[in-house]
Amino acid sequence: MDNHLQSPMILVSDCHGKLISQDSQSVNVLGAIQFLPDQLRDAKLPAILSFGEHVYYVVCHTFLHYTVYVLTHDRGETVKELADVKFALDEAAIVAITDERGKITYVNDTFCAISQYTREELLGRDHRMINSGYHSPAFMKNLWYTISRGNVWRGEVKNKAKDGSYYWVDTTIVPFLTEEGTPYQYLAIRSEITEKKTVQDKLQQMTTRLLTVQEEERKRLSRNLHDGIGQNLYSHLITISRLARDLDHPLLAQLQQEAQDLIEEVRDISWELRPSVLDDLGLLPAITTFLSRYREHYGIFVSFRHEDFKARLPSTLETTIYRVIQEALTNVRKYAAVEEACVSIVRDERQVTVTISDQGRGFDRHEALGGVGLFSMKERAHANGGTLHVDSQKGQGTTVQLQLPC
Repeated sequence: MDNHLQSPMILVSDCHGKLISQDSQSVNVLGAIQFLPDQLRDAKLPAILSFGEHVYYVVCHTFLHYTVYVLTHDRGETVKELADVKFALDEAAIVAITDERGKITYVNDTFCAISQYTREELLGRDHRMINSGYHSPAFMKNLWYTISRGNVWRGEVKNKAKDGSYYWVDTTIVPFLTEEGTPYQYLAIRSEITEKKTVQDKLQQMTTRLLTVQEEERKRLSRNLHDGIGQNLYSHLITISRLARDLDHPLLAQLQQEAQDLIEEVRDISWELRPSVLDDLGLLPAITTFLSRYREHYGIFVSFRHEDFKARLPSTLETTIYRVIQEALTNVRKYAAVEEACVSIVRDERQVTVTISDQGRGFDRHEALGGVGLFSMKERAHANGGTLHVDSQKGQGTTVQLQLPC
């Protein structure tokens, strides 16, 4: 019995069961390998090979069935998962698919419902069917530039339904790419935000009205201080000066100085409320005067770079720019710990860009988001259809950029 196990014989057959090798050393992993005891060495090979061939086909058949089962089972699971995802997406979002040219190849029921177009009316067309005309050509150009380069685009879009009504959607457009990295179709997933935008618009209108009333009240108080209290104090100063010439009393000199100080303080308050030069001469003279007073009071030199405007801006824009510069430089004075800052104004046919920068301490933007000053500047920008961006890092200074359409 022991001898039977000591010298095994290895038969190797090919994929058809044909004998390849009888060598007791060589093995082919693609063939059938059998270990036979010594007594079977003299057996007839055809019988052994026939047996090996049957075993091989049984193994292959079993493996094939198992492979088909696994593939079928996995495919079924994948199809079900995809169906579940599609169902959830269709229930929760407005979905459309377009080809690389922007032609619509798929829309879900929610898309049809909100746009009021049938699926037949939409397929083969492009999204210009629902274009509201609200967004600028530059906006649409940026959208297509982003997705055509294989990048995801996100934004809020105002669309127009078949009956002429408007609706807003929060949109994400995902490009599907070929192996070469070029888009062959685009998936747009949207959620309606019309109610949200309506509330935002009402809040914006209220904010705009509040800022307008605030400026009107500032102007009224400024004039009252300058023309009322300021003039009365100046009259008292003249009277005290006359008395000082006729009477030699130390208190008169003190009263004279106190009256002079009060007049200066009233002028400063009046200027802070609403500089008359802004209304009388315009934005650039008002800023130049403000920067001169700013340097005189706080010892901070502010360089002012600008181009001469051919015409004055609307009053609301001039006020917004002036107030943003004023607020930004107030922050420089309080927190930057610098002796210099910079203000620049650039105007083109479409917009005005105002930049206020310093090389001071800087701050963490996330910590400053709740600040009243920053909030006020952003609200003023938004109220005029503009944007305000603040870039700052601790130890690397701060840049405030205001952009307003004109």
